[in-house]
Amino acid sequence: MSKIGFGIDVGGSGIKGARVDLETGEFVGDRIKILTPKPATTDAVAETIVAILDQAEWDGPVGITLPSVVKNQHAHTAANIDPSWVNTDLTELFSRYLPERRIHVLNDADAAGLAEVKFGHPDASYGSVIMLTFGTGIGSAFLQDGVLFPNTELGHLAFKDSEVEKYASSAVKDNEELSYTQWAKRVSKVLTEFERLFWPSLFIAGGGISRKSEKWIPKLTSTTPVVAAELRNRAGIVGAAMAVEQGLLP
Repeated sequence: MSKIGFGIDVGGSGIKGARVDLETGEFVGDRIKILTPKPATTDAVAETIVAILDQAEWDGPVGITLPSVVKNQHAHTAANIDPSWVNTDLTELFSRYLPERRIHVLNDADAAGLAEVKFGHPDASYGSVIMLTFGTGIGSAFLQDGVLFPNTELGHLAFKDSEVEKYASSAVKDNEELSYTQWAKRVSKVLTEFERLFWPSLFIAGGGISRKSEKWIPKLTSTTPVVAAELRNRAGIVGAAMAVEQGLLP
């Protein structure tokens, strides 16, 4: 029988969870999504996670992703969630809401990168790969021959008097009502800057907008090849479930 895990992906707009077949990376049953509470405080998010697990009737180990730098199970930043997350002891927080459970927390883009290596695009495991997740912000995962360098934050790199994700996230596309062509020009400028700094062999584009990759990836002008994530926006949930099953504690 397949080994089943459960992953929770906390995003700026929605919190999603699902059972995951850890041998195939496929969801088992439906994904559950609840809008991210406003404000997205530690307690409000934890309560939402409990609601998802109750709805799923899941009482086993849980992997959780956050849009945050996570080191030694402490959150050090808070991107598109409430500032109360900064310096939060994640083990203590989730142990209060989910007692007697094995829980692992990691950065959302890192989880997506790990999932893409195991179950996604075949080239994710070779060379210097940068995975970017486009959503409310822009997450990043650095992969060298399939090995993760954790907690990179390219979305917050200074760019054009602001930062990358405030210039080229998919939320910016929606908020400014940019066409795919207009938005692709912005993404191309960002990728060109990343090329200049890091010289990757491949970019992998994930996040919800990767489901419509045919509308914008062909319009990109970066020198480095860009491919859509095979797992699309499932990758965070899959990577979270993998992390708790494998004991990956950043």
